[in-house]
Amino acid sequence: MTARKVVFIGAAGEMCKVAIERFARAGGDFELTLCDIRPELLRPLVKKLPAGRVKVRQLDLYDRGALFEVVEGAALVVLGAGPYIRTSEPVITACIELKVPYLDFDDDVESTLHALSLADKAQEAGIPLYIGCGASPGMSNVMAVDAANELDTVEDIELFWTVGDERPNVGRAVIHHLMHIAAGDCLTWENGGPVTHESYVETGSAPMGGSLGETLLYETAHPEPVTLPRRYPQAQRIRCLGGMDPAPINGLVKGLGQAIQSGDMTSDEAVDFMMEIIKSRFGTPTGWRHALRGMAGQVRRGESGAGEMLKFLGASALRRRYTWRGGLLARVTGTRGGRPAVAVRRIPVSGPGTYLGASMATLTGTACAAFIVLALDEAGKRAGSFAPEDWAEPEAFYTALERVGTPRYEIVESVH
Repeated sequence: MTARKVVFIGAAGEMCKVAIERFARAGGDFELTLCDIRPELLRPLVKKLPAGRVKVRQLDLYDRGALFEVVEGAALVVLGAGPYIRTSEPVITACIELKVPYLDFDDDVESTLHALSLADKAQEAGIPLYIGCGASPGMSNVMAVDAANELDTVEDIELFWTVGDERPNVGRAVIHHLMHIAAGDCLTWENGGPVTHESYVETGSAPMGGSLGETLLYETAHPEPVTLPRRYPQAQRIRCLGGMDPAPINGLVKGLGQAIQSGDMTSDEAVDFMMEIIKSRFGTPTGWRHALRGMAGQVRRGESGAGEMLKFLGASALRRRYTWRGGLLARVTGTRGGRPAVAVRRIPVSGPGTYLGASMATLTGTACAAFIVLALDEAGKRAGSFAPEDWAEPEAFYTALERVGTPRYEIVESVH
């Protein structure tokens, strides 16, 4: 029997590398085809994978002929190359035309909406398009469903994410996404319908797991408030709030986002500045002017203290990193037995020494690996375009996380 081919595009990205390695831990008769514009970066990963089951090839996903050649005949194509607002359309097109199932961890609203609009074409092709299969969106959606299942009615759904100090291991695509959501329109769900807010303005707090505790976070332009109303149309509010630890990074990012919105910096200039800071270089005076303005505004609004800002700037000048802390939390309010009730699910631990929550890459990559396991387990069962809440049942997803190596005690806990 010929092994089924699973194709990874953008395989050398930090999150995708985790997804590949941890998916391989689940076993199964699969041939892994790892594609990247720079395949030489995959050599260390290949050494960790089952011998004889891996093929590596160079691929420019905008080369239609090469893309179609690698996609044809696959059991599943996983797109790990971002930013998805640029990369998802050509790969989805190839998958639909060649009738090959597709999965990504897209976290951009625009490309998510585009993928969902292709449901009829995917259904005609007889394939599923699994969208947003990472941490947020992805695992966050599943946790929200898990919490909502505890209630009789659902009124508010809030998703919270936090990521820590990633220096120096942050890819350019991640920073592009961050700049994209740091200011500008934020499509959300309020008073029972879609509305547009300004991203990174509205705030909320939640008792994040690990050592974070009660954490102030910012409403961000993420796909969850766009997809979850399809399952919970009677909900009054659905929003996604996120941010970075330590807190002053949020002000820095906000300042750059506002500079992009006002036309004082281009998106590429802001990304270049951030990449310089991540690599412990000085960056540009223009970048610092807007970054400091954003951090000062954060202090002025009482979202962070002046001492905390000065500590961050001093540590950065000395090239010192903070211990990574991050997590996910879903909070659903509604009624149970006719009385008001709240249900919460969160990741209980994070940081060094953990499996799931050691970094942004492990959170996203491990969750993606679990979604891949589920997608292959359920091959042929559905056709169309699906967000995580449409198809991944919570207990099946948590079991899949265990199958890719996650200790059960790290996966999820209820908070009362």
